[in-house]
Formats: sequence, structure tokens, C-alpha cells
Amino acid sequence: MKTDDFIALLAAQTPPVDQHAPARRFALAWIAGFVVALLLMVLLLGVRPDIEDAVRMPTFWFRLCYAGAIAAAALWVTARLARPGVRVGGAWAVLATPVALGWVAMGWVLAHAAPGTHLPLILGHTWRVCPILIATLAMPAFVAMLWAVRGMAPVRPRLAGAAVGLLAGATGTVAYCLHCPEMAPPFWSTWYLLGMLIPAALGTLVGPRALRW
Repeated sequence: MKTDDFIALLAAQTPPVDQHAPARRFALAWIAGFVVALLLMVLLLGVRPDIEDAVRMPTFWFRLCYAGAIAAAALWVTARLARPGVRVGGAWAVLATPVALGWVAMGWVLAHAAPGTHLPLILGHTWRVCPILIATLAMPAFVAMLWAVRGMAPVRPRLAGAAVGLLAGATGTVAYCLHCPEMAPPFWSTWYLLGMLIPAALGTLVGPRALRW
């Protein structure tokens, strides 16, 4: 048998590639991470007791959309970094947009705040624990998304690890929003972002090993 005929025979016996497998893998990993983060939030922290009143406040939804938008953009960046030869391109700008809007909201609030209230608006009452709690809630999604990305053969594992960590941090932040009593934009545009950056830094460190293939 000629070589070309042998290759054609092998190719004919290869099962078709499931084009939707990567999307299912990512969806499964993110949903699992988010569900476990919610369970941890409920079991360890508890939903804020005034949640029924909080959901009537626009700042509650602005804060939730802030974390959700970062999570969605980070998922897009992660999905592109997970596939060899795919450029991130404009996804970086999309990821930066909610962060920038949060800073704009912080600047507007601080500019209109009474003298002497700026630091309390930034620190709130929970600034010491907020980033650590977010990073803790992010760990289920962090582990799950590392598993998802590892199966995609990323060629930039350090950057992909950072994107995984940011996605996990934003996922944990969405869950944390149901517990956190802090509503002021200067607080959450500072400390929520720091909480997301902790797993992002962790992903930068472990990415070259955890995503090696």
C-alpha cells in the first residue's frame, strides 16, 4: 500500500471532531465554579439579611453588573488564550471597560462627597477582609477553569493562567455581592478589583506548570 493511500485510510477512520466540545468544557467548568462559590458564600458568610431591600437599590445592580461584566470579558479573553494561534485583540479593551467605568464612578462619588468622607467611602467597614473573602470564593472556579484551559493546549500559559485567575476572581465577586454590605463605588471599585487580582496573580505563578501540556 502506498503511503498516500495509507494516510487516506487512517484519515477516513478518524471520528469527526466535536466543534462544540470546547464550549461545553468551558461552560461546565464555569458553572461548577460559580455554583460552588455560591454554596461557600451561603455556608461560610451568609446572604446579607437586608437583601430584599438591597435589590431595590440601583447601586446593588451597578455593583453586580461591574463584577459580571469583568467575568464575561475575562471569560472571552481566557477562551481566546486557551486556543493556539488565536489573538486576543479587542477583548483586552472590552475587559478594561468595566474596570474603567468603576473608576469613573469612584471619581464622581468622591468629587461630590463632603469633605472628610473620602477615606471612609474608600475603606468602608470591611476593606481588611473583602479581598481575601473574594479570593477564597474564587478558588472553586480557579481550579475548574484551569482544568478547562489545560485541555485546550494554550501556548501562553502564564498569560492564560492570569486570565483564568481574573475570571475566577470575578466569579467569586459575583457570589460575594450577595453577602457584602458595602454599596459605595469607591469601595468596590477598589477592593473588589484587588480581590480579583489576587487569583490573577496566583494564575500567573502557577500557569506555566498547571497549563503545561
